Amino acid sequence: MSASSHRGRGSGGAGPARPPVLVVHPGAELYGADRVLLGSVAALVADFDVTVALPGPGPLTAELEALGARVVRCRMPVLRNGALRPAGLARLVADALRGLVPALRLIRRHGAAGVYVNTLTLPSWPLLARVAGRRSLCHVHEAEQSLPRLLRRGLALGPALAHRVVANSGFTRDVLAEVAPRTARRSTVVHNVVPGPPVLRPVRETLTGPLHLLYVGRLSPRKGPQVAVAALDELVRRGVDARLVLLGSVFTGYEWFEAELRTTIAAAGLDDRVDFVGFRSDVWPHLADADVVLVPSVGDESFGNTAVEAVLAARPLVVSDHSGLREATAGYAGVRAVDPARPEEWADAVQAVTGDWGATRAAALEDAAQAQRRHTSSRYRTELVAQVRALTRELRGEL
Repeated sequence: MSASSHRGRGSGGAGPARPPVLVVHPGAELYGADRVLLGSVAALVADFDVTVALPGPGPLTAELEALGARVVRCRMPVLRNGALRPAGLARLVADALRGLVPALRLIRRHGAAGVYVNTLTLPSWPLLARVAGRRSLCHVHEAEQSLPRLLRRGLALGPALAHRVVANSGFTRDVLAEVAPRTARRSTVVHNVVPGPPVLRPVRETLTGPLHLLYVGRLSPRKGPQVAVAALDELVRRGVDARLVLLGSVFTGYEWFEAELRTTIAAAGLDDRVDFVGFRSDVWPHLADADVVLVPSVGDESFGNTAVEAVLAARPLVVSDHSGLREATAGYAGVRAVDPARPEEWADAVQAVTGDWGATRAAALEDAAQAQRRHTSSRYRTELVAQVRALTRELRGEL
């Protein structure tokens, strides 16, 4: 275990000591769950002395320290797809054994007011919290309804062992309760805080020149960049002059998928119409350059932060018609929801959005204002801090 030299705002100086909370997160990148963690830590640091445990280095560390959190590194078992293979399972066991004592030390030292476990991929931490006599909260961002039931039960171990559960959507809560019914009575839905762009740039007034499409997210089969490419191909076949930006990168070990995607693009003659720009921590300039955003997830989405970011940027949006994406985009007039398995429907939706551009542009601006009200940091802070404070009150027998 190693600690950052940054001590956080609550570790010294004058003023009353704040209750110590240990936050645990499975990575140090800046994708969806990582950005939600930043919102959670920002909500907690005003009321608690926050220490964040990460399994390794990454750009998330500096962002957390800037918020005033103490950051430490601790080896920990993280449930990922690779754990289903022999080598992955061996590493999972090794991480669990070697990280056991350091984790217990962190919990005892920094988790007196609670252990906040971010995602259900860290099942050992709620168990270790119980061993150490601490109370824990599991914040669930995943809703993998399509996984085999036995595997889903394994993933539900963390929330099942936690004293409280926060779900990022009603869909997430319900999917969890299907395999762990007892979590329903101690689960609370807190919709994500999603910061908007620093400056709102409305979509351009007239569509002259190529139509600019944008995909934001991991380059993975379940996130559906292949659907975005197929939709582009269909639009070009219909005579639409369109371009597509793919904003994101692959997980290590999924390089084959990017290679396959590039091969598909080349075979369709779309090389000059698709731009791979890789991962960017600041998505707002790319959203500002887009005319229409595509969120074509093939697998279930627990909520859909990417979709909300597009709405906040006042961009017309086409999303997959399933799971938490419905919940995230409910009530927005500028959003179209279609079947991810039918590229022709994606092309239809894009053409419908652009067919009456003036009305679409006005609806997108109204949606952005509504999204700002829904996803304010003040609302998120009030709801999340209440859940963490409840851990201490339960320990004292006040609830």
